[in-house]
Amino acid sequence: MPSVRTPSLEIDYLAAGAREGPPVVLLHGFPYDPHAYDQVLPPLVSAGCYVVVPFLRGYGPTRFLSAETPRSGQQAALGKDLLDFLDAVGLSDAILVGFDWGARAACVVAALWPERVRGLVTCGGYNIQNIAAAVQPAVPEHEHRLWYQYYFHTERGRAGLTAYRHELGRLLWRMWSPTWRFADDQYARTAASFDNADFVDVVIHSYRHRFGYVGGDPAFDALEAKLAAQPPIGVPTIALYGAADGVTPLPPPNHGAEHFGGAYQRHDLPGVGHNPPQENPTAVVDAVLHLLRGDALRTG
Repeated sequence: MPSVRTPSLEIDYLAAGAREGPPVVLLHGFPYDPHAYDQVLPPLVSAGCYVVVPFLRGYGPTRFLSAETPRSGQQAALGKDLLDFLDAVGLSDAILVGFDWGARAACVVAALWPERVRGLVTCGGYNIQNIAAAVQPAVPEHEHRLWYQYYFHTERGRAGLTAYRHELGRLLWRMWSPTWRFADDQYARTAASFDNADFVDVVIHSYRHRFGYVGGDPAFDALEAKLAAQPPIGVPTIALYGAADGVTPLPPPNHGAEHFGGAYQRHDLPGVGHNPPQENPTAVVDAVLHLLRGDALRTG
C-alpha cells in the first residue's frame, strides 16, 4: 500500500488506474474506512480514472509524524489534510467524493481552494459545520439521532469508545443504514482501521469541537475563522442524499442549495442510508461520471 508524507501525517492510501487518467479522490467518514469504496473503485478505473482513497487521520495505517501534534478531528484539520494529500500525491486538481467526515473534508477544500477541485460529489450536501449555531437545540426527533455525539462529550463516552469501538461501530452501521444487510467479514475489514492508536483521540475531539466544547488546534485557527463564515461552494457539485439515513433525516428539496453558487444537482436515493458508497455504489459512480462528462447541471 503506498503512502505519502504531509507536514503532519504519513497518509496511507489505495490507488488504482492509469496515472494519466482523470483523478478522483474518494474520502470515507466515521466509523468507516477506504473499504467503503470497494465497489466504487473498479468501475471508475474501468472508465479510465486514476482513483486514490486515503485513510483519514486516526484510521488504519495513517500516522502522525510527531507526538506533539494535537490529535484534532476538527473540520479545518480534515480539510487541510486533504489539501496536503493532493500536494503530496502530485494532483493539481481532482474530482472529490465524500460521505460523512470525508464529505466535510471535500466541502472544505471545494469552498476554500476551488482551483483544486474539478467537481464535487458530496453525500449529505453542504457539510461545513456551523459551530456557532450548534448550541441551538433541534427538535427532539432530530436530537435523539445524535446520542452518540453527546455520549462522546463525556469521559464515559471516551472510555466506551476505547473499550467497545468495534461494537459501537457495528451498532452505528445498523442504525444509520437500516435497510443495508452487511456481512460480518465486510464490517470486520473496516473495523480493523479503528485500532489506530490515535482513533479515539481524533474521534472524541471531532465531536466535542463541532459543538464548541473544546478548542481546536491553534494551527487551524485561521481556517476555522473562514469556515465560520459558511463559505459558498462554486465548483460543479452533485449532492447525494440517502432517503433512509438513520442519523440525518432527508431534508426538504431546497435545503442547503443556497450554499452552492455554481452548477448544482441533488439526487435523493430511495432506501439508502448514511453510507451511499456501499449501499448504492452505482449512484456514486454515476455522479462522478456525470461530472467527468461535463453534463449540464442546474446553475444557481
